[in-house]
Amino acid sequence: MKRYKVYPEETEFYYTTSTIVNWIPIFQKNELFQIIIKSLIYCQKNKGLNLHGYVIMPTHLHLITSQNQKNILSEIMRDFKHFTSTEIIKYFEKENHVFYLKLFKQAASKRSIDQNHKIWKNEYHPIAIKSPQWFNEKLNYMHNNPVRKGFVKLPEHWKYSSARNWLYNDNSIIQIQKLDTAFTYGGRSPITMRPGLGNPGRSSYTKKPQRLEYMT
Repeated sequence: MKRYKVYPEETEFYYTTSTIVNWIPIFQKNELFQIIIKSLIYCQKNKGLNLHGYVIMPTHLHLITSQNQKNILSEIMRDFKHFTSTEIIKYFEKENHVFYLKLFKQAASKRSIDQNHKIWKNEYHPIAIKSPQWFNEKLNYMHNNPVRKGFVKLPEHWKYSSARNWLYNDNSIIQIQKLDTAFTYGGRSPITMRPGLGNPGRSSYTKKPQRLEYMT
């Protein structure tokens, strides 16, 4: 689809979605969440990835990112998926999760290339973000995903989400890069990006929740 195309000359900011094959809900243990987090941190330090927002759901991952000019988003996502796939398989082999290993082996058998297991769907669905309004919309959507699914009552209660980064400057899970200054799209006039979260008028945003809730 034309919608899912990277336009480096227009914007460096993208909203992406990476999904586990057959929507298998594998992200239910802290160790598996940490595989994603550690890989994102590696990409930040070594591949020029700027992380502006994220949420890890049981079956998929949403990101809002930009990258340095010398780095290509498709290559970053390719390497990210390759590394996390390897680590996820190692985890399931160590834990002897025969059921999941069988599902991933079946998914790989449908491919023409020689591959033992397949974890991620091929696509990452890059959607270009070309305005502050579009940034806010996608950020709010991803942060409210766990709420819509009924996992938590408030976005910031989901541990593996940038909701807490934005609301409380809580970078204990992973550092993100907030956008609160002007930036330029493709050499054009700067656009001021001031992202928000959820319902800006909600008074509880000034109060930290008593506990974190997430699938364990």
